Amino acid sequence: MAEKLVVKELESVAVRFSGDSGDGMQLAGNIFSTVSATVGNDICTFPDYPADIRAPQGSLTGVSGFQVHIGSGKVYTPGDKCDVLVAMNAAALKTQYKYAKPTACIILDTDSLKEEDLKKAEFKTLDPISEMGIKNDVIACPITTMVKDCLADSGMDFKSILKCRNMFALGLVCWLFNRDINIVFNMLKEKFAKKPGVADANIKVIQAGFDYGANTHSSVAHTYKIESKNKVPGRYMDIMGNKATAYGFIAAAEKAGLKLYLGSYPITPATDVLHELSKHKSLGVTTVQCEDEIAGCASAVGASFAGALAVTSTSGPGICLKSEAMNLAVIMELPLVVLDVQRGGPATGLPTKSEQTDLLQCLFGRNGESPMPVIAATSPTDCFDAAYDACKIALEHMTPVVLMTDAFIANGSGAMKLPQLSEYPSINPPYVPEEMKGQWTPYMRNSEGSRYWAVPGREGFQHILGGLEKDSKTGAISTNPENHDLMTRLRQEKIDKIKVPDVEVIGDVEDADLLIVGFGGTYGHLHSAMDEMRSVGKKVALAHFKYLNPLPKNTSSVLKKYPKVVVAEQNMGQFAGYLRMKVDGFVPEQYNEVKGQPFVVAELVESFSKLIK
Repeated sequence: MAEKLVVKELESVAVRFSGDSGDGMQLAGNIFSTVSATVGNDICTFPDYPADIRAPQGSLTGVSGFQVHIGSGKVYTPGDKCDVLVAMNAAALKTQYKYAKPTACIILDTDSLKEEDLKKAEFKTLDPISEMGIKNDVIACPITTMVKDCLADSGMDFKSILKCRNMFALGLVCWLFNRDINIVFNMLKEKFAKKPGVADANIKVIQAGFDYGANTHSSVAHTYKIESKNKVPGRYMDIMGNKATAYGFIAAAEKAGLKLYLGSYPITPATDVLHELSKHKSLGVTTVQCEDEIAGCASAVGASFAGALAVTSTSGPGICLKSEAMNLAVIMELPLVVLDVQRGGPATGLPTKSEQTDLLQCLFGRNGESPMPVIAATSPTDCFDAAYDACKIALEHMTPVVLMTDAFIANGSGAMKLPQLSEYPSINPPYVPEEMKGQWTPYMRNSEGSRYWAVPGREGFQHILGGLEKDSKTGAISTNPENHDLMTRLRQEKIDKIKVPDVEVIGDVEDADLLIVGFGGTYGHLHSAMDEMRSVGKKVALAHFKYLNPLPKNTSSVLKKYPKVVVAEQNMGQFAGYLRMKVDGFVPEQYNEVKGQPFVVAELVESFSKLIK
């Protein structure tokens, strides 16, 4: 056995698992991130998978990646580049090495570097390490052979044995970071409770990977340890953004005392919300997988009319199709939450990648004057609060609300302290008072401008709603010009009156030379860019927007306070244009990318620093 290694303590580290789509890299990465969250580390993850349902094995286009950034303190991004790269085949090494730091440790399965594999990955020689000029520490081991030997007496077929290769890599990474693999074992026993044979096989392979690292660590100088610091006591879980969104909807329904209805149609990357909510019938959740996007939204409008908390979920292409039914909810003034998990476009575009290109569609993409509140979640864990807030606004102001997330935060994950529902604000829909019986009409309003809600079945409150304009007093169909003008203004005023929190400025609040502005899922990258710039003495602040319509009341004063402002977004300038429209005389600098990938912090710092110079 080799001599005992030195354990090096780090503040943070990024690990990237990569291989074929069928190699289980997402699972290995998720387990490692969950283990890290369990021991108190902060985490941020980024699954990067291809659009192909199943690309040819070993091909460059079929590589799937999963990067997790682990920190002793707060981490905001999955990291620009990784400290450890797991490459399960030649194609993964070829395509993913660019994401590794020059000092990164690379773990390779040498069994997947045969001549045929190298040819598929378009290598010109039989020595990929030399051909790529790799100088990093490399742990090269015959993972496939060792897994086959490990499970030789398991009774599993060859295909099933190969599916366990990811667990060997996971065991090796757990050794490298001094993780307690008993936590992993318990997770697998719980995950495969109904298939104990599968759990036992995976546990055996993880142990083999861990032991391989412990016994043959000649290619690395030390192992690593990331201690937890400044963690607020409580129960934590590693949660993906889509799951957090689903839980936020459930929590809001519970708080409002309503049944939750989701009308949806499967679409990447929003489908996980449908899958998650369908598991919770015991909590009063009804999910319907409809025949198309239009039906998904229209059924939710019907559920809302019937008195449920109604939600419909989709991505950008589905918003296009749902727009007519969304408009119906606007004119009927019914509560509805429309979840838009943004992806790359236009059309099918980049269905597994992330953008912020639906903003103007969500704000204005409907016929007529159809104002609608818009909220953008800022992180995977914030998806819970954003979903809760969207439901509260919809129910209390009798309006459809768009909740925007994106593929990056929806598929990514973070360590979330389990929320206490008792600490969340109450949700009080404006139900029509019993004393109005006999004189109530459908468009009578409360002091906030919201029409009273009469749930069907209440005696004496029978009414009809529909897509034709209604008289503000009687609720009957009206084509009167003055009435239409009045109703248009009342619908707009209702949205304008919604109280949202002021936008918070962080960093050098009083004397920044540059204010960075963003919205939604770019929060972590912009925060990290600000932190890096401030660490070298630059005066920088950040104002990140979660509430987009209505905008916070202090928007204008914040944007006009600083000598230079840059609006950074993953589109061609939609938010910057919207702010120029809303704030007189505001002319910001812009930083725009439409790559389908998260921002790179180093590139942000370089660009923003030039603005200050």
